[in-house]
Amino acid sequence: MRLTRRSVNLGLAASLATPTFSRVARAADETVKIGMVLPVTGPAADSGRYALTGAKIALDRVNKSGGVLGKQVELVTEDDQTTNPGAVLAFSKLAAQPDIVAFLGSIRSTQNHAMAADILNTGKPVCFGGTDPALTKMGNPWLIRFRPNDSYSGRVIASYGVETLGKKNWAIVHSTDAFGTGGLKALSAALDKAGGKVAIDQGYPNQSQDFTPVVLAVKSSGADIIGSYFTFDNDLAIFARQLRQLGVTLPWVGSPSIIDVGAMKLAGQALWGSYGVADFAADSSPEAKEFATLYAAVANVPADNYSSWTYDAIGVLSAAINKAGSTDPEKIRAAMLSTKGYK
Repeated sequence: MRLTRRSVNLGLAASLATPTFSRVARAADETVKIGMVLPVTGPAADSGRYALTGAKIALDRVNKSGGVLGKQVELVTEDDQTTNPGAVLAFSKLAAQPDIVAFLGSIRSTQNHAMAADILNTGKPVCFGGTDPALTKMGNPWLIRFRPNDSYSGRVIASYGVETLGKKNWAIVHSTDAFGTGGLKALSAALDKAGGKVAIDQGYPNQSQDFTPVVLAVKSSGADIIGSYFTFDNDLAIFARQLRQLGVTLPWVGSPSIIDVGAMKLAGQALWGSYGVADFAADSSPEAKEFATLYAAVANVPADNYSSWTYDAIGVLSAAINKAGSTDPEKIRAAMLSTKGYK
């Protein structure tokens, strides 16, 4: 995990031809099917499109290199409508298809919590991007995480704010869903160890339209720095703009959502000077740089957390099925958990 201060580069790699994703009709037994729950409608529809693009790039590479078990891999998607009930319904539709061997879940912890009981009952591997630490401590063996959990982001936010920026009096702004409350706990615990303290914590419901009370509470709290865990880009953008409109210029170090493409597009200059913990950065490794180049060739936005985790999940899952030599759920899970050194 690296802390970045990112600028957006919209230049596309002219030397790369845009890959086409094949849509060849095949008999059901001629492909290996992976289900994917993602937002096609609702306020997170853009992030769903980014996640799907990352998955399709990985799928295209897998299929061009021979697929899995000698078959092509097919992605079957369902719209979660950016809601918890929608996520449960989407997963139930996919789980009802017996030829789907594994799934991609949500980047949002609250939706993975909502689906968790059905995931346990289905008994097949579900790769997910949610960062609430509790998700892999519930005794559900089928939830396999593909991003660092928030015990990492909390430590990095606290360390950077206290040690690098020299700020110890914190205002924490967070959603009241599983992601936000988990982030609050992680950051608060990390601040205790780093020598900082929480002057105020302000929770808010997702899809809030007015953050004025939150901003005014932060402004009057005596805090000298803001830490944040926002679930949705539009909420973060509204908060950022109202923060600046009300004259709050405190340093701000946020969870990965602060550097997502959607948040930066919606918030614009209101995010200038803020910092974000990023578990994807294009310059962090040759593999990350390669993915960023591939993504730029097919998308009109830079790669970020939404697109990178699905790319990794498809890659690891496909390799695990080949390693297992089977689509048996237990064997796939064992192969995934034994994967080491995947780049």
